[in-house]
Amino acid sequence: MSKLIVITGAGVGLGRALAKRFANDGDRVVLLGRTLAKVQAVADEIGEAAYAVHCDVADPASVKKAFDTIKERYDTIDVLINNAAVFEPFLLQNAKDEQIINAININLAGPMFSCRAAIPLMKKGGHLINITSESVEVELPHLSVYQATKAGTERLTKSLHLELQDAGIRASYVRAGAMYEEGKTWDANPEDQMAFAKAAIERGFNMREKPISQFDSVTDVFRALIDLPADLHAVSISLHGRKP
Repeated sequence: MSKLIVITGAGVGLGRALAKRFANDGDRVVLLGRTLAKVQAVADEIGEAAYAVHCDVADPASVKKAFDTIKERYDTIDVLINNAAVFEPFLLQNAKDEQIINAININLAGPMFSCRAAIPLMKKGGHLINITSESVEVELPHLSVYQATKAGTERLTKSLHLELQDAGIRASYVRAGAMYEEGKTWDANPEDQMAFAKAAIERGFNMREKPISQFDSVTDVFRALIDLPADLHAVSISLHGRKP
């Protein structure tokens, strides 16, 4: 049966790959993004199965407006995937206020705002999926704030799993490993990138040699998670790239 799947941060990377995959499978997808032109371009590429809506997940008013728009067009939401995130390595002692606030608002408060808005639009069988990171357990350097936001999102998911059991709504988190997409660039300060790579090597992680997966490969896991039988559930899934 066709599902209505809402994806935040759907203009690039994993969000875009998931939107294309689900639409190709026959589902309807709502693409949320801070830059409407990006998600609209993806929606245009997909066709009538996709609908683009502006949404800045860090802004509760923007989230409310986006989900009000979704409610006007659709009766219910079957799946929400909180994919929007910012990944920026830096040392806390050197961090600017906006770097800390931006990471917390997008990576942690964003899923909270989006889940809060989506839950009233879900029925029994609904599914909340939060994307976190393998770095919650892997001791990578210069990521204290990022790791804290992703760890907080995992704790949020576990609590929602219990809160929503009686309503029949599932909550899961997926630790997505390092992924690659042709043409994708890393939007981070070059000096911070170099410092991160150097510190990672000193800690025993050569990021250039680290196995990396393709976004399209990762979509298979989300398809399986969403299609689990009613008597099964996975609160957590951890993915890692590997050399073929």
